[in-house]
Amino acid sequence: MVVGHFLKWIGTARVSERVAAVSALARAYVERDLPFEDRCAAEAALTLLLDDPSAKVRLAMAEALSMSHHAPIQIIAALASDQPEVAAFVLARSPLLTDADLIDRVATGSKAVQKLVAGRPVVSMALAAAIAEIGEPEACVELIANSGAAIAALSFRRMAERHGHLPSVREAMIADPRLPADCRHMLLVKLGDALKQAPLVAALMGAAHADRVMRDACVKASLTVIENTRAEEHGALIEHLRLRGDLTSSFIIRAIAHGKVDFFGSAMVALTGQAEHRVRALLSGGHDAALAALFRSAGLAASTHAVILRALKIWREVANGKRVAGAQEVTWLMLKELGGQASTGDLAGLLKSIHLEALRENARGHALAIAAA
Repeated sequence: MVVGHFLKWIGTARVSERVAAVSALARAYVERDLPFEDRCAAEAALTLLLDDPSAKVRLAMAEALSMSHHAPIQIIAALASDQPEVAAFVLARSPLLTDADLIDRVATGSKAVQKLVAGRPVVSMALAAAIAEIGEPEACVELIANSGAAIAALSFRRMAERHGHLPSVREAMIADPRLPADCRHMLLVKLGDALKQAPLVAALMGAAHADRVMRDACVKASLTVIENTRAEEHGALIEHLRLRGDLTSSFIIRAIAHGKVDFFGSAMVALTGQAEHRVRALLSGGHDAALAALFRSAGLAASTHAVILRALKIWREVANGKRVAGAQEVTWLMLKELGGQASTGDLAGLLKSIHLEALRENARGHALAIAAA
């Protein structure tokens, strides 16, 4: 029997010869070119070679067997537990390792092992959840970059909670179109906190000023998040904002001033508990009295009702093609409800600041358009 001669020879062969021989034997096994008796003998020989003192021999075996559906499972399991350079091929490729096997490797393995598992061609939702829950930051970055990984929204949230303060994880997550809107907002807040606590920022601005600037920047960035959020994700984002205490009247007014009417409607549904179809019907064509009742049910102060009603009417006209307007025009007309530029108070101050921001943004866009012409 060929395998018998192989086993007698292997004990005296040099490492390079054993590497070539074990690679050839393993490939013959997975290609199923051997008769049944020789296959059984080859499996026994390969199992014996797991004890070879040279890692190069075991590495050659791992490379040859790593992608086969027909490799002996006991050999695959042993190679997966070998030293990292040997285990790498099997952990990254073998279709014989189950989710339970891989989750165990993630739980007990090194950072390098976790990265190998996270980079497999196919990563199930359960395995991705394990990496999100206990994986090192490097493994999470590898998982996010893996287009073959099925990552649940909950797993994205766990990675944002655990590692969102780290630039590498934050950048990978923000670049991923699968990232849920509430996670995107969470990462923006974490970025703001990191910038606020940076020694240079604190030295240049002072702690109080830095806190105010970063808070304002996060609010503005939140509007961008809303703009790029699908309607079906509004509920999760609103709940996230509400739990953080960010779903304030001023935030809602800022959203409606910028034309985020769908988001405003989702917020009214969440805050009032009324049916979505009823809220949508009121926003699209309801009378002022019915809308004011809706706002009261949502907990919006009576002083805000008139400016919100004015904004809604303008955005209705824009949607119906009767008017062309943007945040600059809408905030100006909202401010007129309070008496124009001479008006005072917190609400007037908020509308003035939104109006000035819109003016600056429009002027900036105009200047860039001129420069590009």
